[in-house]
Amino acid sequence: MADDHAIFREGLRKLLDGDDEITIVGEASNGNDCIKMLAKLKPDILLLDLRMPDKDGLAVLEEVNFDQLPTRVVVLTAAEDDRDVVRAMRLGARGVVLKQSATDLGEIWLDNHMTAEVMKAFSKSSDGGPRREKPLLSDREKEIVQLVAQGYRNKEIGEKLFISEQTVKNHLHNIFDKLGVSDRLELALYAIHHRLIDQA
Repeated sequence: MADDHAIFREGLRKLLDGDDEITIVGEASNGNDCIKMLAKLKPDILLLDLRMPDKDGLAVLEEVNFDQLPTRVVVLTAAEDDRDVVRAMRLGARGVVLKQSATDLGEIWLDNHMTAEVMKAFSKSSDGGPRREKPLLSDREKEIVQLVAQGYRNKEIGEKLFISEQTVKNHLHNIFDKLGVSDRLELALYAIHHRLIDQA
């Protein structure tokens, strides 16, 4: 985890140490140390603060090629500026949780407030028309939406569903058209916002 506030890191460590399936492998107090530790430790998950000295969280997301790492990034921030959140998601963050959010968010990717703000920001920047309230997705398309929202890449989705990567791309093209979204990130957020994915 990377955060410049030692007290916050300590509290988060105590919270996470209570889970037997989680091991904290390293802590960084600034962006430069975070980048060095990522290359060395290659953690499964990085809890990343957006506001840090030297390099902030956005700079870390810009500099590190996460396609070459097994690491998935969850941004922790006290900031409620949805522009930073949108930028973090576009740079590859898999989720954003406000520091003031409840500790029992469970499997939710973004807390409800933040999801609404990000969706609003995408709506403002979208050139498309109004989105349909009840998109008619096939069962296969629903499966693909589920996997996209869980962070799987096209190749991984193809392997899971026993179809080619090109077929996945074709389905995604149709899904984007039906839902009026322009990329995978908007699709995932749309799916969460409109409860198109399982909450179990």
